[in-house]
Amino acid sequence: MTKLPNIVLILADDMGYGDLSCLNEDSKIDTPHMDGIAEEGIIFTDAHASSSVCTPSRYSVLTGRYPWRGSLQWGVLGPIEAALIDAQTLTLPQFLQQSGYHTACIGKWHLGMGWPFRTPRSTVGLHWDSPEIIEAANDIDYSQAIIDGPTARGFNYYFGVDASNFPPYCFIENDRTVGIPTLQKPEDMFGHPGPMIEGWDLEQLMPELTRKAVSYIGERAKENQPFFLYFPSTAPHTPIAPIKKFQGKSQAGPYGDFIMQLDDSIGQIYAALESCGFQDNTLVIVTSDNGSPGRYGSLEAPGSIIETFGHQPNWILRGLKADTWDGGHRVPCVAKWSNHIQAGSTCDELICLMDWFATCAAILGQELSGDEAEDSLNILPYLLGEKLAEPIRRELVHQGYRKLYAVRKDEWKLIFGNRSGGLSPDPPTNNYDPLQQLYNMHQDIRERENLYFQYPEKVESLTKVFAAHQCRPTAPHTQKKHK
Repeated sequence: MTKLPNIVLILADDMGYGDLSCLNEDSKIDTPHMDGIAEEGIIFTDAHASSSVCTPSRYSVLTGRYPWRGSLQWGVLGPIEAALIDAQTLTLPQFLQQSGYHTACIGKWHLGMGWPFRTPRSTVGLHWDSPEIIEAANDIDYSQAIIDGPTARGFNYYFGVDASNFPPYCFIENDRTVGIPTLQKPEDMFGHPGPMIEGWDLEQLMPELTRKAVSYIGERAKENQPFFLYFPSTAPHTPIAPIKKFQGKSQAGPYGDFIMQLDDSIGQIYAALESCGFQDNTLVIVTSDNGSPGRYGSLEAPGSIIETFGHQPNWILRGLKADTWDGGHRVPCVAKWSNHIQAGSTCDELICLMDWFATCAAILGQELSGDEAEDSLNILPYLLGEKLAEPIRRELVHQGYRKLYAVRKDEWKLIFGNRSGGLSPDPPTNNYDPLQQLYNMHQDIRERENLYFQYPEKVESLTKVFAAHQCRPTAPHTQKKHK
C-alpha cells in the first residue's frame, strides 16, 4: 500500500442488525446506501459492540480496550460528566495523528468532557433528572473553553453534541459551545431538563451534522494529507425526529423513517467522497454502537416497532439494546474499500468494533505495544479476503447494561446469570432453572435452548476464559510516538 487511505467510520446510535435491508430480507426499512456499501464491499455477520449500551461501546471503539479497563464499570455516563478516556490512554485518532492523518469527529460524543463550572463540583453518579444536574448545567460558564473534550483526545476538529437527549442543548465546535444556552428546555420538548440555545430544533440535528461532514470532506480535498472522519450519528436514538422529507417513508413508523434519513446522510457523505475523488482510496465502515431498543417513536409511546409494525430491528436475535443476549450487542457492520475489499464479500467470523484500532495500525504498517489498544485484534486479513487456518478472534466478552457479563468462545456463549441484563423483561424462573445460560450460537442463534446442564465441561472452560480476561491487568499507559 503505497498511499495511506482515508478512513471514514460511521457509527449509528441504536441501529439494529435487522434494520438494514441487506441483512434482513423482511426489513420494513429501505437502506439503499448502506446496502450499496455492503454490495460493493463486505458484510460482517458476527460483529459485536463491546457493550450493549453506548458510552462503554464508544470507549472501546476509540481505545481498542474493553470498557471495564476505564473508570466506568457499567451503565452509561449521565449529562455533563467528566472525561471518561484517561489522558494517558492512546486513542485511535491520536494514533492516526502521529502517522500523519488529519482527524475529525462530527456527531455525538457521550464520553464526557471537562465543563467550566463556576463553582467546583462533581456530577458523577447523579441521576439524569436530579435537580443537582440542572443546577450544575446552569452553573457552567459557557463563554469559557471546554477541556478534555474530543480535541484533547486526538481530534483536530470536532462538531457535534455531547448527547442529544441531555443538556446543554446546543452544538459544540472544537472546545466551545456554538452560542450561549440561556433558555431552559420546554417541558414538552424531548430530553432531560436543562439549558438550551435559542432556536434549538431537534429535527435539525442530523441535517446539520451531515452538512458539517460533507463540508469537512470538501475541505480535506484541498490538502495533501490523509484524513480520519469519525461520524457518530445521533440517529436513530431518541429524539426520533425525522425531517418532513422522510416522514411516513418507511413501513416502520418514525423509527424507520429516521433510519431512512440516516441512510440518506450516509449517501451524502459517500457522494462527497466521490465528488472529491476519494472513493478509490477510502475505507468506509458503517456500524452501530449497540442493538436497537425497538422504540416506537420520539416520546417512547407504549408498544414498540416490533408489535406495532411487525419490524424486527434486531432481526431474529434475542433481546434488545442493553441486553446481554445478542440482540443487545451484535450489530450491523459493512465496509467498502475499492481495490482492496472484493465486492459482495461476507465474513462470518467473530469480530468486535474495538478491532478496528489494530486493523488501522496494520493498514499503516504500524505495530502497537502491549499496553496500546490491548484488546483490539487485526482483522485486515478478512478485509483482503485472505484464507486463514484459524479465526483471528476466538474469544470475546460481552457486557450488558446491568453489569451482566457473558463470554463467547468460538460457537459457545455463557451468560453469567439467568436474566436479560438490560431492557427486555427477565424470563420466568423457578428453583430448578439453571442460574446461568449456555448457548451454541452456531446452532441456536436465537438463544432459545439453554444447554447449561447438558455441557458442564463447557461451562467450566468458559468460566476460566472469562476469568482470564477479567484478571488481565490494566497497565499504566504512556503515550508513544509512531512513525
